[in-house]
Amino acid sequence: MTLHPTIAAVTQRITDRSARGRAAYLDGVRAAASQGPARGALGCTNLAHGFAACGPAEKLGLRGTVKPNIAIVSAYNDMLSAHQPLETYPALLKEAVREAGGVAQFAGGVPAMCDGITQGRAGMELSLFSRDVIAMATAVALSHDMFDGALLLGVCDKIVPGLVIGALSFGHLPTVLVPAGPMTSGLPNAEKSRVRQLHAEGKAGREELLTAEAASYHSPGTCTFYGTANSNQMLMEVMGLHLPGASFVNPDTALRRELTRAAGRGILELTAPAGQYTPIGEVVDERAIVNAVVALLATGGSTNHTLHLVAMAAAAGIDLRWDDFAELSAAVPSLTRIYPNGTADVNHFHAAGGTAFLIGELLDAGLLHPDARTVTGSSLAESYRSEPTLENGQLVWRKGPAASLDENVLRPVGEPFAPDGGLRMLDGNLGRAVIKVSAVQAQHRVVRAPARVFDDQSEFLDAFAAGELDRDLVAVVRHQGPRANGMPELHKLTPALGVLQDRGHAVALVTDGRMSGASGKIPAAIHLTPEAAAGGPIARLRDGDLIEVNADTGTLEVLLDAHELANREADTKQAPPVTGTGRELFASFRSAVGAADRGASVFAHGEAR
Repeated sequence: MTLHPTIAAVTQRITDRSARGRAAYLDGVRAAASQGPARGALGCTNLAHGFAACGPAEKLGLRGTVKPNIAIVSAYNDMLSAHQPLETYPALLKEAVREAGGVAQFAGGVPAMCDGITQGRAGMELSLFSRDVIAMATAVALSHDMFDGALLLGVCDKIVPGLVIGALSFGHLPTVLVPAGPMTSGLPNAEKSRVRQLHAEGKAGREELLTAEAASYHSPGTCTFYGTANSNQMLMEVMGLHLPGASFVNPDTALRRELTRAAGRGILELTAPAGQYTPIGEVVDERAIVNAVVALLATGGSTNHTLHLVAMAAAAGIDLRWDDFAELSAAVPSLTRIYPNGTADVNHFHAAGGTAFLIGELLDAGLLHPDARTVTGSSLAESYRSEPTLENGQLVWRKGPAASLDENVLRPVGEPFAPDGGLRMLDGNLGRAVIKVSAVQAQHRVVRAPARVFDDQSEFLDAFAAGELDRDLVAVVRHQGPRANGMPELHKLTPALGVLQDRGHAVALVTDGRMSGASGKIPAAIHLTPEAAAGGPIARLRDGDLIEVNADTGTLEVLLDAHELANREADTKQAPPVTGTGRELFASFRSAVGAADRGASVFAHGEAR
């Protein structure tokens, strides 16, 4: 299996660039591991506190250091469909760990918020920062020095990256991510999108819209479109942090139950006492990070991961940059069509061959590192071409399909939907931005039109409702970056922009905010950095400025004389203090957060080294 030259070159560049930071990180991991089970060094009072609530058998096991003790950290709540299935996992995992000869303790919970619920609301301004809160909460849960390994329960948006970042701060602990799976398919995505646009035009009422939405998001499990939540699951599997094939098995099925139990048994095999020590800090290496980027590109995944993967890599001492995404995207073909990049959902993808077929294709093409370590104890190539199934009630893994069962959804490398990964970087006199083109038709990938500048998404929606935008335009929505207001997603703009495009207008979006997992058919230059609140060039734009968004050449320009642009006064929008919906509690985050291309992190390791 020969590694593709671009994959090899980018990996080497990341490795060289990261050498100092990665070495320091691994030194810390190995120093912590060399101490053995940390609870062995606890004083008697400390240790007694640590097992006081356990049953007699667990107390006996934890008094010594022979039985491994596993931390369970969960993002369970019963309001969010994706996390509701996690309610029963701790008891199931404790039982599986106990039967396999260990002890498990529920170490802590982390918050889990939903961008789908907070979309267009003040709560969305807490969303991105919740990732770093989750990382800190994970670290708090693991801080008691009682554990030999960890099971992390989470699914959506910022939750999985936060869990991983927190776990990497305890990089000496073996760690398995435990997913919950997607809800079954509901209203077809094309119909959902049609009703949304009708509502944006005033041709469908609220009751019709709510009926469509409720038919789409209808049961426990992850939303079935290929947004950040399902991109998380894909990346965790390709990074070797899930069991093979675990990502897209529906909740409340016998197979899902057995996969959860297998995670409990499997974590014990990775602990030092079992002799197959596999800490997360060594699983998440440069190979795993590159594999994750490749999988993101091959599947048209969420642009949120141009933030999250950078931040996760930094937590492991690895310096990943947007240029790496761009170079890899040119070499990685698009192999899936999952909404919003197509009409199918993740259940269709799973039925067509799923991760086993996808990973096999990428491995055979030399686009993944086959020797990357995984939580199976073996390499990616050895374990992740397989898919789980039940035989006589027992969980087994069998070889995945040799061919796609639906090439409208999942294709082989030799017959891709597109020759590249559909995620591109834009550079120009407005700064750097990300654009996802996998759902954008070729004729819409270059837009040159006058700017209409807004400082809030509500201003755009008001102008649309008033009929002011029925023309070619580049909608500029600024003061949406991490320093301004936490970098909210701006998906409420999508139906209106879609209406304008369908009317035959050339339309694009430029913003220092996010569109992320559901980025669709409108060309959107997002995550623009430097942001307006940092005095970036976007703060100098005015209505009528001619802007070119060119996904083909990778450029983002305002067609102004350089001297004029430089000498314009920046509109830095000296807004009143942000209060309400808990936003005042995050003032220190807004002042400390790094740039989007460094992961928009409040942690020091999120900045360039």
